[in-house]
Amino acid sequence: MTKSVKKATPIRFHEGLKQLRKDAGGMDIGAGEIWVDVGLENDSEPVRRFETFTADLNRMAEWLIDCGITTVVMESTGVYWIPACQILEDKGVEVLLVNPRYAKNVSGRKTDALDCQWLRTLHCYGLLPASFRPAREIATLRSYLRHRQMLIEYAAAHIQHMQKAMTQMNLQLHHVISDITGLTGMRIIRAIVGGERDCKKLADMRHERTHANHATIRKALEGDYRTEHLFALKQSLEAFDHYQKQIVECDQQIGKHVRSLETKAEPSHRLKAARKAKQKHRIKWTSMFETKLFESAAWI
Repeated sequence: MTKSVKKATPIRFHEGLKQLRKDAGGMDIGAGEIWVDVGLENDSEPVRRFETFTADLNRMAEWLIDCGITTVVMESTGVYWIPACQILEDKGVEVLLVNPRYAKNVSGRKTDALDCQWLRTLHCYGLLPASFRPAREIATLRSYLRHRQMLIEYAAAHIQHMQKAMTQMNLQLHHVISDITGLTGMRIIRAIVGGERDCKKLADMRHERTHANHATIRKALEGDYRTEHLFALKQSLEAFDHYQKQIVECDQQIGKHVRSLETKAEPSHRLKAARKAKQKHRIKWTSMFETKLFESAAWI
């Protein structure tokens, strides 16, 4: 029995990769400088360094446009990429934001000048997948929401400062009520900052729905009211109120932006008109059905 001889599989690929586009550029973003590569086919001096001032970013964008560059790739390094990205997109240059780990799998690039050339090379061959970036209006909303979350975290830190000041005065208010920023807690804290020291009067500020009774709150407010801790409590309360005010202003700005998105999607008056027409159509068909049903019953 003879063994079958396997035939060699013919080669179905080429060793050399073909560039998908030559109008691409690569950028290495830093805090103080940006290195850009446009390729020898687009400029005799393809690699240039720019500072991160706005005037330099505008000059960089004009140079890219003069070189015929329509798309640029950059790494998402912190928040340093945002100003350059915004200026380039405003001037009509497509910006691809990529994850740094996708471009750093090959070692050996020790300088920023080599790094921007490597990014451009990968981009020309289509080897860098772009990270997801929402539309401009959604990105604006996301910035507002992230800023609001930061304000909430700052306000929460000052709640801890108030608790620390009360602990140093041996005021156990935050142990007998669940939330010192509630109605009962803020009434008592503001009264203490205002100069009230009578435990009975402070306990009288208890809201009727508070679980802790009057006697427990009165006992918790017997402490050592020292000047330095009262000063810390006062400033912490003022800082907390300041951030609460900023959160309210941020909510108003978010609401204004969301309403602008609703207007672009479908104007509210059109939506109300469509609902009204739909309701009118439903009433019409219901009335016709009831009329037919009545006529049938009368005939029977």
